[in-house]
Amino acid sequence: MKHAPTKSLRRFDVCNGDADGLTAVLQWRLHDPAPATLVTGLKREIALLERVPAGADEVLVCDLSIARNRPALTGLLDAGAHVRYFDHHFATDVPIHPKLETHLDANPELCTSLLMDRWLGERFHAWALVGAYGDALTSVAHRRAAAAGYDDDQRAALRRLGEAINYNAYGDDERDVHIAPDKLYQVMARHADPFQMIAEEQALVDELDARRRTDLTHALTFRPTLHTEHARLVVLPDEPWSRRVIGCLANELAAAQPRQAQAVLKRRPAGDFVASVRAPRAAPRGAATFCAAFGGGGREAAAGIDALPARELNRFVAAFAAAPWGVAMEL
Repeated sequence: MKHAPTKSLRRFDVCNGDADGLTAVLQWRLHDPAPATLVTGLKREIALLERVPAGADEVLVCDLSIARNRPALTGLLDAGAHVRYFDHHFATDVPIHPKLETHLDANPELCTSLLMDRWLGERFHAWALVGAYGDALTSVAHRRAAAAGYDDDQRAALRRLGEAINYNAYGDDERDVHIAPDKLYQVMARHADPFQMIAEEQALVDELDARRRTDLTHALTFRPTLHTEHARLVVLPDEPWSRRVIGCLANELAAAQPRQAQAVLKRRPAGDFVASVRAPRAAPRGAATFCAAFGGGGREAAAGIDALPARELNRFVAAFAAAPWGVAMEL
């Protein structure tokens, strides 16, 4: 008696194309090496679930805001897909569905790669640390790496890789970056251990790190538009280098002045602005609330705005200077 062939499941991995998203997915696929189609994009490509075709059986989602993906998420669930959702962005109105498995935590000392690390029992801890370093959780990553027995040189190597991967996610389109995030993931996925990637993909890692440093050096020459004890705001022109470095610069300034909030704005060709906002490292709360008042979003420690109208710039600057950084914010 012949049996009907077993149907192969249609699996999709959906994630932000930054270090946190890519390393979270990588950990899952090291844990469950089943074939899956990767759906990812540059840093500000958030509404990615709508790219998953109807008929998907299993969907893994990492490091994407539920708020920006809720309609597509509901559609996939109603069509019968089983969805695992790992994310560290602030979330409200989370769907309740028998096929939805959520792992959500907006603790500012967590990122999605660390959530995945926790769920998998730290089986691929070094990759989780790469994600945490890339997501600018430097002190958290240092503590966890030291507790795991990594020495100074190893921690520096993991940090360098994480920051390079994260830097590569920023740009208006793939022409701005050195390698598309989906192609970079293919390189990462060849290595069960990030130290192996560092050794065997040295030319790529060195190139990404060199580009990051060059762009950052250039960005640091721009004088701030606003500079107070509690807040600094820098406006960059619209250039390929500024599209790549905007998040990196915000993180660098936040690390240098841990009691100061940071905003880095980049003018767009249409005349409006993209904004990256960082709450003070010493009190990492308020960034998501602040950006939400201007149509943006994100998480407590780091958030952004995709399109701030030019007519709103003065209001943004005044509100940023006056915001009660370090306490609960009511704007």
